[in-house]
Amino acid sequence: MIVAAPKTFLKPDFVRIKGNFSEVYSEILTPEAIEFLTKLHRKFNERRLALLAQRKERQKAFDKGMMPDFLASTEGIRKNKWIAAPLPEDLWDRRVEITGPVERKMIIKALNSGAKVFMADFEDSNAPTWINVMQGQVNLRDAVRRTIAYVNPATGKAYRLNAKVATLMVRPRGWHLDEKNLEIHGAPMSACLFDFGLYFFHNAVELMARGSGPYFYLPKIESHLEARLWNDIFIYAQKYLGIPQQTVKATVLIETLPAVFEMEEILYELKDHSAGLNCGRWDYIFSYIKKFCNHADHVLPERSQVTMSVPFMQAYAQLLVQTCHKRGVHAMGGMAAQIPITGDQEANDRALEMVRADKLREVHMGHDGTWVAHPGLVPVAMDVFDHHMATHNQIHYQRAPVEIRAEDLLAIPHGTVTAAGLRTNINVGILYLESWLNGNGAAALYNSMENAATAEISRTQVWQWIKHRTRLDDGRVISYRLCKELMYAELIKIKAYVGDDPFDNGRFREAVQLFDQLIKSEDLTEFLTIPAYQLIN
Repeated sequence: MIVAAPKTFLKPDFVRIKGNFSEVYSEILTPEAIEFLTKLHRKFNERRLALLAQRKERQKAFDKGMMPDFLASTEGIRKNKWIAAPLPEDLWDRRVEITGPVERKMIIKALNSGAKVFMADFEDSNAPTWINVMQGQVNLRDAVRRTIAYVNPATGKAYRLNAKVATLMVRPRGWHLDEKNLEIHGAPMSACLFDFGLYFFHNAVELMARGSGPYFYLPKIESHLEARLWNDIFIYAQKYLGIPQQTVKATVLIETLPAVFEMEEILYELKDHSAGLNCGRWDYIFSYIKKFCNHADHVLPERSQVTMSVPFMQAYAQLLVQTCHKRGVHAMGGMAAQIPITGDQEANDRALEMVRADKLREVHMGHDGTWVAHPGLVPVAMDVFDHHMATHNQIHYQRAPVEIRAEDLLAIPHGTVTAAGLRTNINVGILYLESWLNGNGAAALYNSMENAATAEISRTQVWQWIKHRTRLDDGRVISYRLCKELMYAELIKIKAYVGDDPFDNGRFREAVQLFDQLIKSEDLTEFLTIPAYQLIN
């Protein structure tokens, strides 16, 4: 039963819980947990906001023509010899990691999937409704204590944990997001501090007692100063609970263009708590578009043509592997978008072969592991890494250094924009937004797993093509008017795809309005999840 939070629970009086309440939530939002959240907010939120302001200033410089580059001020960090602190045993072998939202059945299936690690996601694959966020904390608490269970109400099928499960890591939301349902001194709490704080407070000691620890993925970082903030949070949180320093371990997703130029510095700031870096490929493409959104000479071709084999993506992955192994930590590969296809064996075989080829490229490049989004892909990825990586990881294998220059990381790939590519961006963008508004942040669309990162590519590409009057390969100029015409045509396809009832009774009207707003705005909206968040409960 969901009810308003009882008044007796709203103490201290400077804390306000705006979301609906349930009895089980009181086991998570305990007075002690709220005290910890309050201290995190008071101690670190001002720095978070200052760093977000620095992002905006940096973007203004990019808009004026400044190009990202390696920092002269931190050259000593890049040249000096140092390595990160040792990793715990349950993070040595990460050859296959599965990711997904913090939904109860998903957590059980992912932990049972045979993957080495499960990254439970509060960010790109989770629509942060209050119910999703709070129930996610409940689910993770139960998973850590191995009491988690789920019974499908329609079929009666029961789901429970196997004796052997994946190591658990958690991805909180990014620095840019707020948790509007918890206010401290009249201001919404940082979403990342909220997600991190509750999970850490309730589970760190229990995880250590079970031979593991509080392990995290850190998203959307843009500078080593943002990594330094996370490191200070880890130091404070460990001291607060009285657990040893270096217990927390965190992998940073290199998924923004500025961060690729500060990888060594990011690792250095987190060297006592680092579990490596990850190639967050989809967000990285989105960041490339966003940082150069006002540059007519940096317009990317359609998404299907921006693969890991194009020069700037290949340079990014090579630099990440080289940097991580130089500093003694894991270099994790990225997510292939394909998922298993039922009912069409030939199409399924093609999809699995694409996944296999992607994972083969990663293991040969030197990655120590990779990501999948579906349990059905774990055996495919595991087979590739088992055959080509005989040891726990490849950190010890130091390849000949490759010089990666700034111009290699900024090289503009050749390609085209087709009418089909433009239509796909419009179609998938609207479908994903509707799914997100309904509380589902991981949407299986057209045999691919779409999340906020891939949706960001869809809408930012359309915006950039309109702004710079990019030509389709058939000669037509991409304008807002053309996109509006195509939007109506794609809505007919979408209705046929989802069916009359979901279309008529879903949230497509709001999704279309939001997508339309995003592609026609004079300035590029920084993240689609910020305006979309105002539309969910």
